Amino acid sequence: MSEQLGETLDRLRAVDTAERIGRGKKASDERIAEEFAASGAAFVACGGNTSALETTYYTAMRTLLDCIVPNREGKPILQEGGVYHGCWLESTGTINVELLSRFLPSVAQATFEQFADLQRTDGLIPYKITADGAVFKQIQLVTPPARSVWTHAELHGGDERFLRKMYQALSRYDDWLATYRNTRGTGCVEAFCAFDTGHDLSPRFWHTPDTPYGNDPARCDPQSPLLPFLAPDLTASVYCSRKYLARMARSLGDDAAAAAWEAKAEQSSRCLIEHCFDETDGFFYDVDRHGRFVRIQSDVLLRVLASEVGDDAFFASSLRRYVLNTRKFFAKYPFASIAMDDPRFDPHSTYNSWAGPSNFLTLLRAPRAFELHGRHVELTWATQSIVSAVSRMTRFGQTLSPWTGEEGFTEAYSPAAICALDYVERLSGVLPTPEGELWFTALLPNAADHGAVLAESVGYRRDVDGSRFEFVHGASGGEIYRDGALLYRVPAGVRVVTDRAGELRSIVGMGVAPAEGSFEHGGTTYPIRVEGNETLRFDRDARAFASEGGPGVVPPGWE
Repeated sequence: MSEQLGETLDRLRAVDTAERIGRGKKASDERIAEEFAASGAAFVACGGNTSALETTYYTAMRTLLDCIVPNREGKPILQEGGVYHGCWLESTGTINVELLSRFLPSVAQATFEQFADLQRTDGLIPYKITADGAVFKQIQLVTPPARSVWTHAELHGGDERFLRKMYQALSRYDDWLATYRNTRGTGCVEAFCAFDTGHDLSPRFWHTPDTPYGNDPARCDPQSPLLPFLAPDLTASVYCSRKYLARMARSLGDDAAAAAWEAKAEQSSRCLIEHCFDETDGFFYDVDRHGRFVRIQSDVLLRVLASEVGDDAFFASSLRRYVLNTRKFFAKYPFASIAMDDPRFDPHSTYNSWAGPSNFLTLLRAPRAFELHGRHVELTWATQSIVSAVSRMTRFGQTLSPWTGEEGFTEAYSPAAICALDYVERLSGVLPTPEGELWFTALLPNAADHGAVLAESVGYRRDVDGSRFEFVHGASGGEIYRDGALLYRVPAGVRVVTDRAGELRSIVGMGVAPAEGSFEHGGTTYPIRVEGNETLRFDRDARAFASEGGPGVVPPGWE
């Protein structure tokens, strides 16, 4: 071990996470800080010309204490934060806690369950829960709720009581959507207003109301010249939830129900493509009441992709044409919420806007789409830019300037704080997955802003199933420890994938250039060379690596 990595490991082992978080303002904060510490999560950044990223990491944890408030039953519930007083289904109740579950599982589960507890008798789930109770004014649906629930359950070993409760609630919710949000009989889910999708101030909804007719989520304004829209993001969310409801049903022993959900999911997929997909553009659009595409290219595409729509070839095409196109969504600090070549694009981030600025909710949703299709390298280009911006954050705002990375509207916004934790862990740390894997990623945060060096070496720690994993790495590689004993020596630029016990499964190339070097394991040194997005599978019996290939790397585009 180099002297620098030795110092990094010493610093990592000295971290008291609860102490770094500090004292909270509420009596319940101490227990939340202890749960953060129980995850083992700790991060150190050494040797850079700024300590900002390490400071931001623990400040994010501290900010989340302020965003977690006990409900009337004393259970800790995640709040949106900032000017948003409550818990929103589109974000706090889905993607936020889907990711926070890796750090605070009790908060995630309590937040999920409150939506089932407050469900209406007709099946509608509240779009928002505040201190005054449940609110049902609109649907505000984006991330598939069933996917978030399943991810949490799988990550923590499967709680049958919890899974059955949420399965029943989400099944009834699906019935409500099918009954009241398919007025045109297309099989697509309809948007009756802007707030149904959380797309505040988006040109997508110009000249339409913010809320449903009479603030009734089952009614669309009959005098609207445009509504209802066939909404691709709402339809994709239901498609994905139906896939995961099938998994839940099968897990609960109901194979017939699982088959029925799979058939419903397939129907949603067909309706989405038939009505909302433009083959020439390769893009998903709303369809207005006159059958016309609403030709505004927005982050709806990323929402649909994050709902697991499309095969590998379609995702690669979407990367080339849109997601990694610097005329479209791949801003310096991605991802813009409206295509940048649209004259309606507005980059200003000082107010709640989905008309241009990069929003942290998009950043939380995006990794699922990239990783599902093996596009790990391409995701790091966004991750690196955002980690650089995060290192400069002091308020944890809702938006970022797509030009400068400066944080924008509001403060103490929980998606921003969760993004800081998630992106550091995804880029340079130890990440547990719901598939029973641990990801050790040997990438350093790079100097994206004015040559600032965020770290010359980093250390990350995680406690998993009673074992402590420590990972320290720098520019030339790193070392992975389990319960204090050296487990692996790894070259830089790779992701080492193990099971939850730390047993080796594979190595993934994480850079544009091939990663080359020595991988040491069990007293044997293996020379490896792995291309970007390539997977080398480890055969335990043969004690050798074999390539499973990879999709290659899609570069950013300019046209």
